[in-house]
Amino acid sequence: MPQPAAISDVLNGILSAPSWLVCVIAGAVVFAEDALFVGFVIPGETAAILAGVAASLGHAPLALVLVVVVLAAIVGDSVGYEVGRSYGTRIVGSEKLQKHRDRLDRAQDFLQRRGGAAVFLGRWTAFFRAVMPALAGSARMPYPKFLAWNAAGGLLWGVAVVMIGYLAGQSYAKVAHYFGWGAAGAVLLIVVVALVVWRVREHRQAS
Repeated sequence: MPQPAAISDVLNGILSAPSWLVCVIAGAVVFAEDALFVGFVIPGETAAILAGVAASLGHAPLALVLVVVVLAAIVGDSVGYEVGRSYGTRIVGSEKLQKHRDRLDRAQDFLQRRGGAAVFLGRWTAFFRAVMPALAGSARMPYPKFLAWNAAGGLLWGVAVVMIGYLAGQSYAKVAHYFGWGAAGAVLLIVVVALVVWRVREHRQAS
Protein backbone atom coordinates (compact mmCIF):
# COMPACT_ATOMS: atom_id res chain seq x y z
CA MET A 1 0.00 0.00 0.00
CA PRO A 2 1.46 3.45 -0.96
CA GLN A 3 2.82 5.49 1.94
CA PRO A 4 1.52 9.05 2.57
CA ALA A 5 4.76 10.53 1.21
CA ALA A 6 4.38 8.49 -1.98
CA ILE A 7 0.79 9.69 -2.38
CA SER A 8 1.95 13.25 -1.91
CA ASP A 9 4.71 12.86 -4.52
CA VAL A 10 2.32 11.41 -7.10
CA LEU A 11 -0.34 14.08 -6.60
CA ASN A 12 2.18 16.91 -6.63
CA GLY A 13 3.82 15.43 -9.72
CA ILE A 14 0.50 15.55 -11.56
CA LEU A 15 -0.42 19.03 -10.40
CA SER A 16 2.99 20.72 -10.43
CA ALA A 17 3.54 20.89 -14.17
CA PRO A 18 4.72 24.28 -15.47
CA SER A 19 1.94 26.87 -15.48
CA TRP A 20 2.04 27.21 -19.26
CA LEU A 21 1.61 23.44 -19.65
CA VAL A 22 -1.30 23.34 -17.18
CA CYS A 23 -3.06 26.06 -19.18
CA VAL A 24 -2.26 24.50 -22.56
CA ILE A 25 -3.56 21.08 -21.54
CA ALA A 26 -6.72 22.45 -19.89
CA GLY A 27 -7.44 24.76 -22.81
CA ALA A 28 -6.79 22.05 -25.41
CA VAL A 29 -9.07 19.48 -23.76
CA VAL A 30 -11.91 21.97 -23.19
CA PHE A 31 -11.57 23.21 -26.79
CA ALA A 32 -11.46 19.68 -28.23
CA GLU A 33 -14.51 18.55 -26.26
CA ASP A 34 -16.63 21.31 -27.79
CA ALA A 35 -15.13 21.38 -31.27
CA LEU A 36 -14.23 17.76 -32.03
CA PHE A 37 -16.65 15.56 -30.05
CA VAL A 38 -13.82 14.32 -27.81
CA GLY A 39 -16.20 14.99 -24.93
CA PHE A 40 -17.75 11.56 -25.53
CA VAL A 41 -14.55 10.18 -24.00
CA ILE A 42 -12.75 13.00 -22.14
CA PRO A 43 -15.01 15.47 -20.29
CA GLY A 44 -13.63 18.98 -20.48
CA GLU A 45 -14.69 19.81 -16.95
CA THR A 46 -12.21 17.24 -15.63
CA ALA A 47 -9.31 19.17 -17.16
CA ALA A 48 -10.76 22.49 -16.00
CA ILE A 49 -11.21 21.23 -12.44
CA LEU A 50 -7.65 19.87 -12.30
CA ALA A 51 -6.35 23.19 -13.62
CA GLY A 52 -8.25 24.89 -10.80
CA VAL A 53 -6.62 22.53 -8.29
CA ALA A 54 -3.20 23.34 -9.77
CA ALA A 55 -3.94 27.07 -9.43
CA SER A 56 -4.94 26.65 -5.79
CA LEU A 57 -1.60 24.94 -5.07
CA GLY A 58 0.29 27.83 -6.66
CA HIS A 59 1.33 25.96 -9.81
CA ALA A 60 -0.55 28.29 -12.18
CA PRO A 61 -2.08 31.78 -11.90
CA LEU A 62 -5.81 31.50 -11.18
CA ALA A 63 -6.65 34.45 -13.43
CA LEU A 64 -4.78 32.88 -16.35
CA VAL A 65 -6.47 29.51 -15.85
CA LEU A 66 -9.89 31.20 -15.80
CA VAL A 67 -9.19 33.16 -18.98
CA VAL A 68 -7.82 30.12 -20.82
CA VAL A 69 -10.70 27.82 -19.86
CA VAL A 70 -13.41 30.39 -20.64
CA LEU A 71 -11.87 31.34 -24.01
CA ALA A 72 -11.32 27.66 -24.92
CA ALA A 73 -14.97 26.93 -24.15
CA ILE A 74 -16.27 29.84 -26.24
CA VAL A 75 -13.88 29.35 -29.17
CA GLY A 76 -14.36 25.57 -29.11
CA ASP A 77 -18.12 26.00 -29.32
CA SER A 78 -17.71 28.45 -32.20
CA VAL A 79 -15.59 25.95 -34.11
CA GLY A 80 -18.15 23.24 -33.35
CA TYR A 81 -20.85 25.57 -34.70
CA GLU A 82 -18.95 26.05 -37.98
CA VAL A 83 -18.34 22.31 -38.27
CA GLY A 84 -22.05 21.69 -37.81
CA ARG A 85 -22.95 24.42 -40.29
CA SER A 86 -20.72 22.86 -42.95
CA TYR A 87 -20.97 19.15 -42.19
CA GLY A 88 -23.85 18.85 -39.70
CA THR A 89 -26.07 16.51 -41.69
CA ARG A 90 -23.19 14.20 -42.49
CA ILE A 91 -21.96 14.15 -38.89
CA VAL A 92 -25.37 13.56 -37.30
CA GLY A 93 -26.07 10.76 -39.74
CA SER A 94 -22.66 9.13 -39.36
CA GLU A 95 -22.44 5.50 -38.29
CA LYS A 96 -20.24 6.37 -35.29
CA LEU A 97 -23.05 8.42 -33.73
CA GLN A 98 -25.85 5.92 -34.23
CA LYS A 99 -25.42 4.49 -30.74
CA HIS A 100 -26.17 7.99 -29.46
CA ARG A 101 -29.23 8.39 -31.68
CA ASP A 102 -31.77 8.72 -28.87
CA ARG A 103 -29.77 11.37 -27.08
CA LEU A 104 -29.06 13.20 -30.34
CA ASP A 105 -32.78 13.29 -31.07
CA ARG A 106 -33.45 14.68 -27.60
CA ALA A 107 -30.73 17.29 -28.08
CA GLN A 108 -32.21 18.36 -31.41
CA ASP A 109 -35.68 18.53 -29.90
CA PHE A 110 -34.33 20.57 -26.98
CA LEU A 111 -32.66 22.96 -29.44
CA GLN A 112 -35.87 23.37 -31.45
CA ARG A 113 -37.92 24.11 -28.33
CA ARG A 114 -35.47 26.34 -26.47
CA GLY A 115 -33.40 27.93 -29.21
CA GLY A 116 -30.46 29.92 -27.85
CA ALA A 117 -31.27 28.92 -24.28
CA ALA A 118 -30.49 25.30 -25.24
CA VAL A 119 -26.96 26.39 -26.16
CA PHE A 120 -26.57 27.96 -22.71
CA LEU A 121 -28.17 25.11 -20.76
CA GLY A 122 -26.47 22.42 -22.84
CA ARG A 123 -23.12 23.69 -21.58
CA TRP A 124 -23.86 22.09 -18.20
CA THR A 125 -24.36 18.51 -19.47
CA ALA A 126 -21.42 16.59 -20.93
CA PHE A 127 -23.23 15.09 -23.94
CA PHE A 128 -25.10 18.27 -24.84
CA ARG A 129 -21.91 20.29 -24.40
CA ALA A 130 -20.21 18.10 -27.01
CA VAL A 131 -23.01 18.12 -29.61
CA MET A 132 -25.04 21.30 -29.13
CA PRO A 133 -22.69 23.66 -31.02
CA ALA A 134 -22.69 21.44 -34.12
CA LEU A 135 -26.46 20.96 -33.90
CA ALA A 136 -26.96 24.73 -33.65
CA GLY A 137 -24.77 25.23 -36.73
CA SER A 138 -26.59 22.47 -38.59
CA ALA A 139 -29.92 24.10 -37.70
CA ARG A 140 -28.62 27.40 -39.15
CA MET A 141 -29.09 29.33 -35.92
CA PRO A 142 -27.88 32.90 -36.62
CA TYR A 143 -24.30 33.11 -35.41
CA PRO A 144 -24.70 36.36 -33.41
CA LYS A 145 -27.51 34.71 -31.44
CA PHE A 146 -25.44 31.56 -30.97
CA LEU A 147 -22.38 33.55 -29.90
CA ALA A 148 -24.32 35.52 -27.26
CA TRP A 149 -25.69 32.38 -25.59
CA ASN A 150 -22.41 30.53 -26.10
CA ALA A 151 -20.38 33.31 -24.48
CA ALA A 152 -22.74 33.52 -21.50
CA GLY A 153 -22.64 29.76 -20.97
CA GLY A 154 -18.89 29.50 -21.51
CA LEU A 155 -18.19 32.30 -19.05
CA LEU A 156 -20.36 30.94 -16.24
CA TRP A 157 -19.38 27.31 -16.81
CA GLY A 158 -15.67 28.07 -17.06
CA VAL A 159 -15.60 30.13 -13.88
CA ALA A 160 -17.72 27.56 -12.00
CA VAL A 161 -15.69 24.46 -12.83
CA VAL A 162 -12.31 26.12 -12.33
CA MET A 163 -13.42 27.49 -8.96
CA ILE A 164 -14.66 24.04 -7.91
CA GLY A 165 -11.16 22.75 -8.52
CA TYR A 166 -9.61 25.78 -6.83
CA LEU A 167 -11.68 25.36 -3.68
CA ALA A 168 -11.03 21.61 -3.64
CA GLY A 169 -7.31 22.33 -3.87
CA GLN A 170 -7.50 24.82 -1.04
CA SER A 171 -9.15 22.18 1.13
CA TYR A 172 -6.47 19.67 0.13
CA ALA A 173 -3.67 22.10 1.09
CA LYS A 174 -5.28 22.98 4.44
CA VAL A 175 -5.79 19.33 5.39
CA ALA A 176 -2.21 18.56 4.39
CA HIS A 177 -0.94 21.44 6.56
CA TYR A 178 -2.87 20.50 9.69
CA PHE A 179 -3.20 16.72 9.45
CA GLY A 180 -0.48 15.56 7.06
CA TRP A 181 -0.31 14.36 3.47
CA GLY A 182 -1.96 11.01 4.21
CA ALA A 183 -5.17 12.69 5.37
CA ALA A 184 -4.98 15.12 2.46
CA GLY A 185 -4.69 12.21 0.03
CA ALA A 186 -7.75 10.61 1.62
CA VAL A 187 -9.72 13.85 1.26
CA LEU A 188 -8.70 14.20 -2.37
CA LEU A 189 -9.66 10.56 -3.00
CA ILE A 190 -13.12 11.24 -1.53
CA VAL A 191 -13.48 14.28 -3.80
CA VAL A 192 -12.46 12.26 -6.86
CA VAL A 193 -14.90 9.45 -5.98
CA ALA A 194 -17.67 12.01 -5.49
CA LEU A 195 -16.94 13.51 -8.92
CA VAL A 196 -16.99 10.05 -10.52
CA VAL A 197 -20.32 9.22 -8.88
CA TRP A 198 -21.72 12.55 -10.06
CA ARG A 199 -20.54 11.86 -13.63
CA VAL A 200 -22.12 8.38 -13.60
CA ARG A 201 -25.43 9.75 -12.33
CA GLU A 202 -25.35 12.51 -14.94
CA HIS A 203 -24.71 9.94 -17.67
CA ARG A 204 -27.61 7.77 -16.48
CA GLN A 205 -29.96 10.76 -16.32
CA ALA A 206 -28.94 11.79 -19.84
CA SER A 207 -29.60 8.27 -21.04
